[in-house]
Amino acid sequence: MHNVFEKISPSYDRMNSLISFRLHAKWRKKTMELMRVREGASALDVCCGTADWTITMAEAVGASGSVIGLDFSENMLEVGKEKVTTTGLENIVLMHGNAMELPFADDSFDYVTIGFGLRNVPDYMTVLQEMYRVLKPGGLLTCLDTSTPTIPGYNQLFFFYFRHMMPLMGKLFAKSYEEYAWLEESTRSFPGMKKLANMFQEAGFDHVRYVPHSGGASATHFGYKKKEQ
Repeated sequence: MHNVFEKISPSYDRMNSLISFRLHAKWRKKTMELMRVREGASALDVCCGTADWTITMAEAVGASGSVIGLDFSENMLEVGKEKVTTTGLENIVLMHGNAMELPFADDSFDYVTIGFGLRNVPDYMTVLQEMYRVLKPGGLLTCLDTSTPTIPGYNQLFFFYFRHMMPLMGKLFAKSYEEYAWLEESTRSFPGMKKLANMFQEAGFDHVRYVPHSGGASATHFGYKKKEQ
């Protein structure tokens, strides 16, 4: 899995736009509107990739806030660092790290985000528990990822696209057929919206809810760390 992201990093952003028909940016924008991020807050973007959401969060928390973007692919982080440099933002730190064992103290962040990353980790529950641990009491976890459409017909079309078209596009535009075939596998095996919401609750999150996008092609899940009594 690590080698997949190391290899596709140069074409990752362009392929995301092609594969999602640029909808991923629309989904993230809607998610940010629902989050209502506070200025001056601290945030962690897990599996930050090339740092798109990290940058968006840094703009939202403002100069008095801080954002850390963490990813296990150093090549993806290098692309992200170039982006951060062009923005001029000084409240971002990008670092190499493992989502399964976050290198932060308990109760460290007001917000934790993970975008299209949870489906690629070895153990969903371990990562959910780690993100819960590093959130401050009352803090918000937001997860944006692919999901399973429930509309008859659309469901079959969705999986046909991901199984056959996405690897082909990877081969044509990124010379990475096998890597995009693997990403299709991770998408297909990822829990549906209700199951993922249940996993949030099992990990300890409170007031869990989710918002589907584009007929369920993706979904945003929200969960709060319980406040101390």
